[in-house]
Amino acid sequence: MRADAERNRARILDTAIAAFAAEGLGVSVHEIARRAGVGTGTVSRHFPTKDALFEAIVADRVGRIVDRVQALAESPDQREAFVEFLTILTEEGAANVGIAQAFAGAGYDMDAAATAGGYDFDAAMAAALCRAQEAHVVRADADVADIKALMVSCMSRGSADQATRARMIDIVARGLRPPESATQ
Repeated sequence: MRADAERNRARILDTAIAAFAAEGLGVSVHEIARRAGVGTGTVSRHFPTKDALFEAIVADRVGRIVDRVQALAESPDQREAFVEFLTILTEEGAANVGIAQAFAGAGYDMDAAATAGGYDFDAAMAAALCRAQEAHVVRADADVADIKALMVSCMSRGSADQATRARMIDIVARGLRPPESATQ
């Protein structure tokens, strides 16, 4: 790829990341092109569809999330690791409206985008949940769909500020404890 084409692609991605993060999935390709200082044809040459553009962003963000979640597998304290996992997901969603919408399934298949980027987001979530359940710090009847639903709620409720997000994570983490340790 030519140097100017690479610069345009990078500028488009940077602009799209900021636009999707601030405004969500509703931002148009035309608006992204305008903000990037390129024509819509230039955007289309690099990303034939809006989904392709968002997929490139999701693959990058999900890759970072998965890498961070996988690093928690080595933690000797799986309760702490699971709370950190919940925090990572909530913070990412709070920082990026588009990712939060995709995570919630609002018109975009985040799992497909992650897979296209070489990441299995659901498998990373399932592994984190399984480790926590095997360590008896998360109730055995919780599944990945439960965790996703709880995180979507935390993302939407907790987007206001850090203190709210921390409180929401604490509420969720306490509620996910096995029944015999739920009051601890």
